Amino acid sequence: MESLSHILKTMPDSEWRRKAEAKIKAVMDDALVHKFRQKYPFIDDYTIKINMNKLYQYVTEYKTCSNCPGLDSCPNDMTGHYTMLTADADKDRMYIHEEKVACKKFTSKQLQDAISSRIRTFHVDPRMISRSFSFGDILETDLDRAKAVMQINDYVNQTMENGLQTRGLYLCGSFGTGKTFLMGYMLHQLAKVGMTGAIVYMPDFAEDLKGMFQEPSKLKETIDLLKETDLLVFDDIGAENLNPWLRDHVIGAIVNHRMNRKPTFFTSNYALNDLEKHFSFTNKDGDEEYKGQRIMDRIRPFVDVVEVTGTNKRGRT
Repeated sequence: MESLSHILKTMPDSEWRRKAEAKIKAVMDDALVHKFRQKYPFIDDYTIKINMNKLYQYVTEYKTCSNCPGLDSCPNDMTGHYTMLTADADKDRMYIHEEKVACKKFTSKQLQDAISSRIRTFHVDPRMISRSFSFGDILETDLDRAKAVMQINDYVNQTMENGLQTRGLYLCGSFGTGKTFLMGYMLHQLAKVGMTGAIVYMPDFAEDLKGMFQEPSKLKETIDLLKETDLLVFDDIGAENLNPWLRDHVIGAIVNHRMNRKPTFFTSNYALNDLEKHFSFTNKDGDEEYKGQRIMDRIRPFVDVVEVTGTNKRGRT
């Protein structure tokens, strides 16, 4: 945004004088300037005159913000900020001070960016986490799953009050009932209070891991991240193409590291007993019941089951 003096200096002398007087009069007649002078009645005309650029900026940015074009199109000197003026006097001298103040949209974006930076997504749409829903929003979306919503909200409140829990949640239910959505709500709420999180869509993530065999440092970094993050969600577990390495050295290693330390969460179309059957059989080694039991001993005692009922919401706008 150009200053008033710069605009006027680019004009021919005769036009300069006419435009200058018109712009100065417009600034001086503005209701915002009248309020400013009423608030600081000791400010004299000379001080107003030598600070005309600040007053022009003050009035112009206020009008811009009153008809906000959106943060991405903000024309103010500092995106998402507007000018505020204060005044004081020191002996015989008077001063007008300007300050750049962040608007609500800018502050909200900063908060959202901070929240988003705390949550890692693996093959889950980041918008699932970035949306801020209230408890009422998610409750009213489908009253058939009200019990599940209440359980998750109780968990969020307990964690906010008492700190990170060691137990997680196991959300089970049929397709499209919003299990991932509810976990996104939980992650968003707890990221607001500074907790880190990760959500992993297991079918695609399992395929990704195969490609990391050639990048052992990246593989280790990824597994370490999932071990250490405050909140970990395995989304749609049981739908992955299972192999012994994935079960024993990835999922098993992660849940073994986290048990009794940090909570792990799961969404699945399987009940816990059916998930155990899934872990007990691989295409490579066939039936390995004891290995299925072994990994479930690191999951079952450390989760509370949440049955998510309701209608299939996939494909709805």
